[in-house]
Amino acid sequence: MHIWGSGEPSGLHRKTPVFTAEELLKEMDEAGVDAGVIHPPMSWDPSANDIAEAAAAKYPDRFAVLGQVDLTTPETSRPLLHGWRNRPGQKGLRFPLVRKEQRDWHSDGTMEWLWPVAAKEGLPVALLAGRFLPSFRRIAEAHPDLRLIIDHCGLMREAMDEAALVTLDDLVALAKLPNVAVKATGAPGYSTQPYPYRNIHDALHRTFDAFGPQRFFWGTDITRMPCSYRQCVTMFTEELPWLKGQDLEWVMGRGIAAWIGWDYRF
Repeated sequence: MHIWGSGEPSGLHRKTPVFTAEELLKEMDEAGVDAGVIHPPMSWDPSANDIAEAAAAKYPDRFAVLGQVDLTTPETSRPLLHGWRNRPGQKGLRFPLVRKEQRDWHSDGTMEWLWPVAAKEGLPVALLAGRFLPSFRRIAEAHPDLRLIIDHCGLMREAMDEAALVTLDDLVALAKLPNVAVKATGAPGYSTQPYPYRNIHDALHRTFDAFGPQRFFWGTDITRMPCSYRQCVTMFTEELPWLKGQDLEWVMGRGIAAWIGWDYRF
């Protein structure tokens, strides 16, 4: 989830210059969502990391954070990561790499300094990796002690329906690597069908079967979803007959908390 205090939100995100923690909490309460992980949208609000930490400090039982550092300045960013988890809410890192100048950072050497540092500090790293899964595999294999998360179902984020599923075979193959997990974030946004978006259910099932309930995490990215927050929840809790019992509990929160080391009381 994102909160911000300035800027022009990118893509399909709500075109509002401010979206506060309190506004998010109101929507979470209405949807029956107890807690969640904030991803600071620094691509449009450079202060988003501070805003996320302030929200986690104020509402420690509701928010954790996967934050960001400047990847182009390792000489100043590396020291920040020492003790990163002592900052309010911070449990790891997340980099969308969606801006034009960032799109090759995973492969051009810009991020090479990050992987060993994050592994040493016990910081999981989430990446919007659907468009570069082969490169992602090389990173995961080279750093087996680094916990990695593939965001947005590992699908082609800017595509819909069948076109979004072209990465599915590469995605499920990555499940063989025990240091890789996947966030099923924003699933409704991949379908042009009405709720409950049945044409993507098989892809979700295949991904769940490959990764298992402890490495397959529900999420929303609510500020860009085509449906209500409650429907984002019930799509998983009521519309997927293969997801139930303890498996459902892991997918709906226990798994992500364990993966990022969030000592959340369920």
